Amino acid sequence: MLNKGTLFIFSAASGGGKSSLAQALNKRDADIGISVSHTTRDPRPGEINGQHYHFVTVPEFEELVAQHRFLEHARVFDHYYGTSRQAVQLLLDQGKHVILDIDWQGARSIKAKMPEAVSIFILPPSREELERRLRARGQDSEEIIKRRMADAVSEMQHYSEFDHVIVNDDFDAALDDLEAIIHGHPGQIRSLSVNLDDLLRL
Repeated sequence: MLNKGTLFIFSAASGGGKSSLAQALNKRDADIGISVSHTTRDPRPGEINGQHYHFVTVPEFEELVAQHRFLEHARVFDHYYGTSRQAVQLLLDQGKHVILDIDWQGARSIKAKMPEAVSIFILPPSREELERRLRARGQDSEEIIKRRMADAVSEMQHYSEFDHVIVNDDFDAALDDLEAIIHGHPGQIRSLSVNLDDLLRL
């Protein structure tokens, strides 16, 4: 009989690198699947519908909510995001470990419904690096970047609610940390090398 997979929740502030890490893990390990979220926001350059997100209209999203099709859903940055209940269950039943790339609100909701899920918060190495990553996208105004920074600090305040915390200071090393957690070896992850007081300063 096929062993059922485990649900892993990846959360981070915008610019924390959780989506890139999740995609890299999915390519590296055939036993890992990613649940593709639904969202009402517009696609960013290079994003593909059905691969990065399922892009839907607000009325379409509200219809899915009414049909109880989401495991969790939340409003983030004036847009709605939701996790398909059916898609997650299908991957778990196939014996795959499933990564949910969601914010802290979604993580809290999932943990309440599925306490066996493993939650991981991914921190940036510093405020300066977080701001550099946000600016490197080259698609937001100064006002939006300031708002994203403030929202990022607010999001990071919730890191202690998670089962594991890693720092994305070196992409490959962070990838190894995540893989160690997923395969049941959390003792192999690196210790936190980040100034939390500065990072979380409001």
